[in-house]
Amino acid sequence: MPGYDAPAREAAPVKILIAGGFGVGKTTLIETVSEIEPLRTEERLTSAGVGVDDLDGIESKAATTVAMDFGRITLTEAQVVLYLFGTPGQERFWFMWDDLLNGALGAIVLVDTRRLDRSFPAVDFFENRGVPFLVAANCFHGEQPYTVEEIRAALHLRDPNTPIHLLDARLRDDARGALLSLLDMLIAKAGGAATG
Repeated sequence: MPGYDAPAREAAPVKILIAGGFGVGKTTLIETVSEIEPLRTEERLTSAGVGVDDLDGIESKAATTVAMDFGRITLTEAQVVLYLFGTPGQERFWFMWDDLLNGALGAIVLVDTRRLDRSFPAVDFFENRGVPFLVAANCFHGEQPYTVEEIRAALHLRDPNTPIHLLDARLRDDARGALLSLLDMLIAKAGGAATG
């Protein structure tokens, strides 16, 4: 109709978890990609964590998430707003993961291949709950010594088609690319469920 402008479609809200073990870069990823000032619940590591928090390989870590991180990114090309909830990484805070999962459509499981054994609980969490996820291997110091195939074999993923991305959580394009890949995966699964 001449002179009529169709109302712009409002972006759909989508809740995504950014999960993983202690010190893998979850807070960094959310800070890197969020279009708002992220909410952080980081506290300084203290002597109370000695013997509890495993700092092997991340000795310079001085703070940790004690509840969650929160950020938001609008993906205009997909017409969605992603609400990003970062999980705490230490085992003593994992009881919060089920609450954070409520309403989430999917997750990025961030892993550190220097300490891959700390990634199994996060992978198991999403596999056991049937939540769609992709694995993002964070490249610390700008390098990743392992291939996607090597990481897949080491993680023993139940679904051999689980996507694995190599990224640097400090780079906006890398973090955004992983989120877009997860969104594509969620759309494909929803389309398959609708036709199946």
